[in-house]
Amino acid sequence: MERADLPKFDLPDCPGVYLFTKGKGKGKKILYVGKATSLRDRARSYFDSELMATRGPRIVDMVTLSDGISYETTPTVLEALVREAALIREHLPQANAMGKDDKTFLYAVITEEEIPRVLAIRGAEIDFKNSKMLLSDLRLKAVHGPFPSGYQLKAALRLIRKIFPFFDTPRPVGEGNKHAKAKIEFNRQIGHYPKNMDASAYMRSIRNVSLFLSGRVKTLRTTLTKEMNKYAKEERFEEAAAIRKQLFSLDHVQDVSLIKEDRGETASPRIEAYDTAHLSGTNAVGVFTVIENSMPVKRDYRTFNIKGVSGKSLNNDIASLKELLSRRLGHAEWPLPKAFVVDGGKTHKKAAEDVLKEVGIGIPVVAVVKDEKHRPREVLGSLRAGISDADAVLANSEAHRFSLSKHRAARRRSMQGK
Repeated sequence: MERADLPKFDLPDCPGVYLFTKGKGKGKKILYVGKATSLRDRARSYFDSELMATRGPRIVDMVTLSDGISYETTPTVLEALVREAALIREHLPQANAMGKDDKTFLYAVITEEEIPRVLAIRGAEIDFKNSKMLLSDLRLKAVHGPFPSGYQLKAALRLIRKIFPFFDTPRPVGEGNKHAKAKIEFNRQIGHYPKNMDASAYMRSIRNVSLFLSGRVKTLRTTLTKEMNKYAKEERFEEAAAIRKQLFSLDHVQDVSLIKEDRGETASPRIEAYDTAHLSGTNAVGVFTVIENSMPVKRDYRTFNIKGVSGKSLNNDIASLKELLSRRLGHAEWPLPKAFVVDGGKTHKKAAEDVLKEVGIGIPVVAVVKDEKHRPREVLGSLRAGISDADAVLANSEAHRFSLSKHRAARRRSMQGK
């Protein structure tokens, strides 16, 4: 597909989900599913000249192979998020897999307990072959997902909980003295809304959460409308008003912590990316760059001249990375990021994690693996870090660009001094 093909799909400027496809009729294949604040603007972004640098070859290949785009509009970005997860689970598009399997994605689960909880659980903790049972032998009532972004899933659950209250405690509610603890925990977590939620009302709230997380929001609206009309007919006006408020919230809930990248309002967290550059061990330079809201924060970029540590050569990438990260962490006055991004594979990722462990910092590390042409091939650890692959690749690309520019400047100064 080419940019000139876009107008014929007539994508609207509103939230929703989009599907890149190939073929027609029964032979149509869904290549990729995504969500957007603006379907029109998001589709255009796939034809930018910087797509390779920001999204990687997997997405470039997908766009080239596709010949169609279909879409569904949604009232809110929150609804687009859960609909995206439902469609990914239904169609399993190859381009959404990102080299991962069920174990690396995050899922929203509802526990099979007397007082169910709603939790964000990594796929590695779920035994999908054994009737939806957690490996800890805790049975699950429902499993929803996978959700490509753990950060966005957790933000979504916070929003959903404001509409349909639920427990999300690490341990079962009321463990030990069940009734007393449940009452205390319920009041602490949910508080004033609704004021007097009994067991029956709580189970209805859990039902609503499950319908929403499964992407069946139309069914949820129909169910709530029937219940509201029933309460009104029975002159139970307080209950009817509470449901009316929920219906209104479903269509109007907004939160900048969800996807806003299409309009430059993404709430992605602070990310620091690290890279080093040298020529046969000379003029070795290390840098870190900062990305916030999917945008470079150049005032926070920093440069270090690599000195060499523990007798290691200056062209030792692992030693240089460790030195670079150690010296950066010596600056307590600089704010810490949500994630560190390094250039390389598992070895580089572990080296950075070892440095962080030594100083007692538990911030996750993400690694961007490159192919033989130094193009992004895979991103390791982004889900655990709660950042998108796109942001990790963007941060890595910016760090590589910055390190090369600083290295060239150092070489010029060195040549002029001779």
